Amino acid sequence: MIITEQKSMEEIQEMFAPYEKLFIVGCGTCSTSCKTGGEDEVKEMVEKLGDRVAGWAMVEDPCDLRLDRRDLKEHKAQIADSDAILVMACGAGVQTVGTYSKKIVLPALNTLFIGETERLGKFHDMCKACGDCILDETGGICPLTRCAKGLLNGPCGGQVKGNCEVGDYENECAWVQIYDRLKEQDRLDLFTAFRPPRDYSKKTLKTHHVF
Repeated sequence: MIITEQKSMEEIQEMFAPYEKLFIVGCGTCSTSCKTGGEDEVKEMVEKLGDRVAGWAMVEDPCDLRLDRRDLKEHKAQIADSDAILVMACGAGVQTVGTYSKKIVLPALNTLFIGETERLGKFHDMCKACGDCILDETGGICPLTRCAKGLLNGPCGGQVKGNCEVGDYENECAWVQIYDRLKEQDRLDLFTAFRPPRDYSKKTLKTHHVF
């Protein structure tokens, strides 16, 4: 299970300040268990944000693209009318909702760590559970995970024609993907923003009380 904590309302409000209308997506599994993004928490967020909310929905597992397609299908019109989607799920859920919707995605939670799942088949590593989510700045694509070098400020000199030198150029460069996504969203100004070095103290071993 993926363990999360909700960002402060001040941080959430700062993220959605540029956007008029939001759609909210909650998680029916991990975030429900953590009481950070279940139906009760989504309804509480809807009440706090009031008229800025165009609609909301619960997805059984937002990190499963098939379930996003299934559970958000009836909300397509509300999502289309929204400027951004506030996702109350882990980093993988935020990114998958972004892949499904092509909308600007805003992480309402910080992902702390990932519990063990013994087997379910093939998995893709989408989130490092860094405790300081910046997916709102990178087009819903995590540079820490998807960049082989964990770079925070753009591609290195090793990418060739959009592919990463790590792994014999078989994988796409994460920062090329981020550039393309931000360009699609008309937010390329974020591509040139400087991000300070990662504060690793946020990822030190400690006990978190999430509810």
